[in-house]
Amino acid sequence: MNTIKTLSFLIIVSLLFSCNKRKKATIITVKNSLGFERSFETIEIQKTSLNVIDFNSVGIKDIKTGKLQVTQLVDIDGDGSMDEILFQPKVAANSEANFEIVTITEAEKPKTKDLCYSRFVPERTDDYTWENNKVAFRVFGPVAQKMVENKVPGGTLSSGVDAWLKRVEYPIINKWYKEFTDGVGTYHEDTGEGLDNFHVGVSRGVGGIAVKIDNVFHFSENYTKWKTITTGPIRTSFYLEYEDWDAAGNKIKESKEISLDLGSNFSKFSTNIEGTNQISAGLTLHEKDGEVSGNDENGWVNYWQPHADSEIETAIIADKKTFIGYEKYNIEIKDLSNAYVHLNVINNKVTYYAGFTWKKSKQFTSKKDWENYLNRFSKQINNRLEVIIK
Repeated sequence: MNTIKTLSFLIIVSLLFSCNKRKKATIITVKNSLGFERSFETIEIQKTSLNVIDFNSVGIKDIKTGKLQVTQLVDIDGDGSMDEILFQPKVAANSEANFEIVTITEAEKPKTKDLCYSRFVPERTDDYTWENNKVAFRVFGPVAQKMVENKVPGGTLSSGVDAWLKRVEYPIINKWYKEFTDGVGTYHEDTGEGLDNFHVGVSRGVGGIAVKIDNVFHFSENYTKWKTITTGPIRTSFYLEYEDWDAAGNKIKESKEISLDLGSNFSKFSTNIEGTNQISAGLTLHEKDGEVSGNDENGWVNYWQPHADSEIETAIIADKKTFIGYEKYNIEIKDLSNAYVHLNVINNKVTYYAGFTWKKSKQFTSKKDWENYLNRFSKQINNRLEVIIK
């Protein structure tokens, strides 16, 4: 009898000890301090913040609903090992949402489409193009520049940002380029998906930068190096580098990481810049038949314009510590008229957001609806979702 009691006691102690050693769950709390629901804002969780062995098997579960969130792993430094996990929580106004880190199999991961995509395009000189479910952009590389310098047709000399006007949520980059290179179609005509009829030239396009000295704006030429960082269901991002350039005797060093997240009309430009403590990001005024507006309090400038048989609005937004002001710069030389936002460079870095909406995409019902989006976007970047990991 005493033996049985002893064994029972040992089993109970063993179970209690086992329970105490069991790893506690990691909980992520996301707090929203604003008076409206937040969604399509990307949360970045570093691997080093999570106590996990296999980062590739990490899932994020909404504790309230039990639903697994769509996630994306990112290798930031390109060493072949994933460094952070992304997800886009939905958080009610003035509220918080809780999520648990769980281990899942590949089969358990939510089925998604990679709507955030970018790539280098050697078949069209050397464009670099990116898109999500709302908008698409491209920039131009050194081969395109050489073609202009050597007077070869088809080149482009510009560090401005081109806008591709898409009206569908699915990816169009590869489809449009294939039709172009196969000679079976052209992305300069709209067959129901949208088109590229946005002229850039040497203008700033949608968010290209300049340095203003004595009322003259100086800027770089085409990018010289590129590197894709990630593509997926939540974000695409990539790195661009430029040859050093001159701004009235000041040597400027420029490189940047550009990212575009699911559900956003704005690309994020995280620019490294040396040689100046202020830059200006611009929006081309094209035929100068539109209207420049801005909001100093919320840190944005917008350009509405008639565009072919439709309308387009382009905008730049920055947070309050970065935004200085804006101006309409009008000059007779072709493509040099831009609406500029002036931005502080802090520790050789400056971050801003540039994007657009096209009336035919039917994403916004009116100019006022678009400006409401700009004001809301401003509130979001100035009042980030608070993330607590326990």
